[in-house]
This record gives sequence, structure tokens and C-alpha cells, in this order.
Amino acid sequence: MKRFVKRLTALLLPAALCAALLSGCAKDGEGMALSVCTGTSPDSLDPIYAEDVSGQTVLAHLYENLMRVTADSAGKTSVLPGMAKSVDQEEETKDGTVTVTYTFRLRSARWSDGQPVTAGDFVYAWQRLASPATGSRYADLLSVVKGFQEARATRDMSLLQVTAKNDNTLVVVLNGHYDWFIKEVCTSPATMPLRQDVVQKLKAASGDKSWWEGDPTQLVTNGPYTVAAQEEGRLLRLEANNHYYAAQPGPQSVSFHFAGSAEEAWSLYEERTVDAVWPLPDGRLTELAADSEWTPLPELASYAALFNCAAEPFSDPVLREALSMAIDRNALSRAAGATALPAEGFVPPGVPENEEGDFRALSSPLLNNDPEGYEERCRQAQALLGEAGYNSGSDLGELEFLYLKNDVNDAVVQALCQQWLEVLGVQVVPKGLTERGLMTALRAGEYTLAGRTLTASANDAECFLMSWTSESRENLVRYESSAYDTLMKIVAGAADGTARMGCLHDAEALLLMDHAMAPLYTKGTAWELRETLSGAFRDPRGWFSFAGVVSRPV
Repeated sequence: MKRFVKRLTALLLPAALCAALLSGCAKDGEGMALSVCTGTSPDSLDPIYAEDVSGQTVLAHLYENLMRVTADSAGKTSVLPGMAKSVDQEEETKDGTVTVTYTFRLRSARWSDGQPVTAGDFVYAWQRLASPATGSRYADLLSVVKGFQEARATRDMSLLQVTAKNDNTLVVVLNGHYDWFIKEVCTSPATMPLRQDVVQKLKAASGDKSWWEGDPTQLVTNGPYTVAAQEEGRLLRLEANNHYYAAQPGPQSVSFHFAGSAEEAWSLYEERTVDAVWPLPDGRLTELAADSEWTPLPELASYAALFNCAAEPFSDPVLREALSMAIDRNALSRAAGATALPAEGFVPPGVPENEEGDFRALSSPLLNNDPEGYEERCRQAQALLGEAGYNSGSDLGELEFLYLKNDVNDAVVQALCQQWLEVLGVQVVPKGLTERGLMTALRAGEYTLAGRTLTASANDAECFLMSWTSESRENLVRYESSAYDTLMKIVAGAADGTARMGCLHDAEALLLMDHAMAPLYTKGTAWELRETLSGAFRDPRGWFSFAGVVSRPV
């Protein structure tokens, strides 16, 4: 048995110094009333259900996690202590199995009603997230916690190894090495603390609505802001939380205006109703893209064609390879818009690997998008179709392609189906569905072909790749490979960062070599803030922070 303990001083001590310096700075934003637009009205302000940018952005201002993300004047983000003032890490190896225990010691912080923030508030929130009864899509964030699978199988959440040693000490045991746990899980909106008594009280008072909907001004929060007022579907105004533990250099109030479209959001910005805006309309993105020096911010997602590997005819990897080889990703990315790029692998750009660059940039392209070689790839696709036992594409009959219906997907899927028809003679009929309808079909395995934007709940290559192990409930393509499973188990136990990344690159290559899916394109995004302001930033996972906005020095 091997055991060692270390304190994460490299992360926390410089951060604590930075926080101390910030608390002594002049409050250039004090008294400021900031107005912003980050999309449509939030679908939810429940941390475990908020999936849209607006909802997650609002939550990032209302609640604070164990750790928090901040940005410097150059926009570079770092992780600082939040509710945790310190954290110890203890590793134990027994019979070849590695467990890692994190012990968080909480600072003296209070909720907006004056009650102390306790370790039990995190235990309640994390058990609620992990429970299959709540059905959160972010539950797998906690799949790295020891006891997660057992807790879900038995619905006994006490088996999840997240415990309160006392009011000020939270203990979390992981079932392996996960380098992204502190930076990703402990900063996610989905793992924000909640007070059980508040949720139960508001749930009882909300009637048929969700517990947070009845009167958002009654939400009890531990972050820098509380809800002051709302105009349902139009506006949510936040004001500084007087019980927040830290000095705030930013705005006294932040008003979120909601827009039904990117065009409407841009109008609010042009009219100077808001000083920060996302998303930008296609016209503005096209203007920006005309500048050869402009680079969009990467979105952590890949749009892919999915093959149902457990159903005929796509249980045959040769047939999957034929369809993959026939795809012209350059044409599809043009159909997807100004910020779309042909996919070069499954893990999208923007996912970090080390200080030298991101995972995608440090890997050779796994997908060949050379336009000059497309005709040759088409001939190879036709040969593969014959190798799979089909004289022509018509032998496959009419296939159906399920996808989430919207304007961009309509254009991309129509173009994709036309490529398969022209190159292979395969007749594929697009069928646009709602998000709920698409996910119901995918989870039930009731499809042969489908299109889906594939994301990860944390910004690490492992989080993109762990979904495709044979035991993962997110394995929508029913891909099974003992070699792939073994690689991902090695990753979970790897203490050496370089070796871990090498295995992740190998796993991605294997996933695409088996053609379990065909990544089509990745996209970038952009947002704008008035030139007179600074201090706002976009988290790589998608949401925004305006708590540090100040006026630029003249």
C-alpha cells in the first residue's frame, strides 16, 4: 500500500495572495449598474438543470463553488479559492487500485440570509446532482467520485463518498487520478452548494412551478449577488450580496436582458441598452471573420454523425468507414456558418493539454480534409462499400437520419445526405426532431443514423472521451472496445501527466479508427463588451462573468 499527502499550495497560495491584493484595490466598478445580454431567458436557475448560457451565467453570479474562476487583464483565466480556503490531497494505492481523497476546509462564509455556508450544503447539492431521481445531464461530473455507480444503482446517495467531517470540512474520495477535478468539477455551476431547507421551502411555495420559479427574489445565495427583481422572460436584475465574504471591485448591480434571437440581442447592444452582448448575429460574425487576424473563441463541442454500432447495418465497421470516407467536411463547415471549421478529430480545439498548447493543436489531424484528395477518398469509400457486401448504395434501402431541427442543422444535414447519395448512392432521409425527441431516440437506441452536437461537462480531453466506454450511460452509439476501455482505465490511474495525455491521444485515434462516429465540424463564437469597460470574461465552458467589470482608465 502506498500513501502520500500533499497540499495544493501551488494553486492556492498565489491565488490567495492575488485575492488579498484585489481586496485592497480601488473599487472602480462600485456603484456601477451594468446591463448585459447573454441570450434567451434561462431555462432553469436550478444548478443541476441549467444547460443554457444565460442560466449558467446567472448562476455563476448567484452562487460560489469550492473554487472560482477569475481572469487577469489579458483575459487569461485561473482558478482561485472560493468557499474552500484550503485543500489537501491524499493518494492511496492498494492492490493496484488508486484512490485520491480531497479534504476541503471551508472559509467562514455566509448565505445571503446570514446563515453559515457549511460542508453539508455541498453534500446535499452533490447527492442531489448524482441521484438518478433528478435526471441531471451533469450527473456524470461526479462519476469520478468513489461510490457513484453504487449510489445510483441502489438510489442510496449516502454511498457517494462526499461527506461532511464537520461544518467546515468537506471530504471527497475519487476513484482515480483526475487532473481536472479541482479546475472543472469544483468550479462548475452544476456542483454549486444549495441549502436543503431553502429548496424545500421554495418548492412548497411554488405550486406547479419549479422551486426557483415562484419568486426568484426569495433565492438564498452565497455568491457575489442576489436576485433583486425580475420581469418574467425579459429581465432579471441582480444586486450585490451584502453577506458575501470578499470585497467586490465590480458592479453594484447586473441586469440581464433576454433576447429571443442573436439579431434582437445585437439591437440591444447597438441601442446601448446593454454593454455586453452574446450571441452575435451571423452578419456581425461575417464582418469579424473578414479580418484575417481575427480568431473566434472555440466552442467546446463537435458536431458529429453518429452510427448505431449495435444495430444493423452499422454494426459493420467497414460500412461505417465507407460513409465516413465519403464526407466532404469542408463543404459541411461552409454550410454551418462563418465560424465553423472542418473537424480534425473528435476532441475540439480549445481543450487544454499543457502550457505549450491545446489537445487538438498538439496532435496531428486524425481526419483528412485535404480538398485535393477528396476524389480519391470517394473512390476508397466506394471500394469499402463493396467490401462490406453491397453492390451499390441502393442495396441498403432507405435510411433515416435523426437530428435536432434548426436552420444550421437543416443545411448541414441536407448537404451530408446529398454527399452520401452522390458518392455512394445511399438514400438517407433527414428527419428533424425536438431536443427531447432526439435524445429519447438516442438513449433508447431507436435509430440507425443521427446528428448530434457532442460536448463534455468539463474542459478536459478525458471528459470528451470517457463517454464512449462500454459502461458509460452516455455511450449513445453503443460502441464496445476492450482496448478502448483499457486505455481509459489507464488514464484514470495515470499519475504522470505526459503519459496520461499520450493515452488520451491513443484513445481518440482508436475511437475514430473504429468509426463509431464521424465528426463533421467544430465552431467558434464571439461576444462584445464596450471599449470603456474591462474585467468581464467568458469561461471556456460557455458562461460569462461580469462580477469584476470596471471602467477602463482614461
